[in-house]
Amino acid sequence: MDKKEIIKDIDIRYTEVEDAKHLREWLSEPGILRWFPMLDDVEIEDAAVRWISFCKYKCSLTALYKGEPCGLTTLYLQPYRKLAHQCEFGIIVGSAFRNIGVGGELLKNIMHLAKNDFKIELLHLQVYAENPAMRLYRRYGFREFGRQNHWIKDKGIYVGRVFMERFL
Repeated sequence: MDKKEIIKDIDIRYTEVEDAKHLREWLSEPGILRWFPMLDDVEIEDAAVRWISFCKYKCSLTALYKGEPCGLTTLYLQPYRKLAHQCEFGIIVGSAFRNIGVGGELLKNIMHLAKNDFKIELLHLQVYAENPAMRLYRRYGFREFGRQNHWIKDKGIYVGRVFMERFL
């Protein structure tokens, strides 16, 4: 099945607490933690609980392929009114659905949700400096506004992060 066939079968819905199971699975896929700061199952669990906790505000979306979750994105809403105009988000796509448009569908939908439902003006993210997902973010209008070169230290090697933003 080609990319266009898969994308036409993608549905987007609000994230549910039960989606945490899939989020844990995706974060546990071989090689994925190269792009996330978690180190082990304890930290994956902590991250999954944090991501999924935002579903109660209806600011998290799950992509479904034929009814099964295949990706998830979450707005990390700010609790303070002076900061409520801007928001960071996280996104993950299961390995079988990467590079075929699922991330783009999630990104379009989370930007729409941020702007229209939460009145977010500025959406931003942080991404590992060498993460190929940066191409997706640029394609959707995100621009780099800063870097931290020694963000993570893993096995004695420093990895940087890039800060990106987009006005909605």
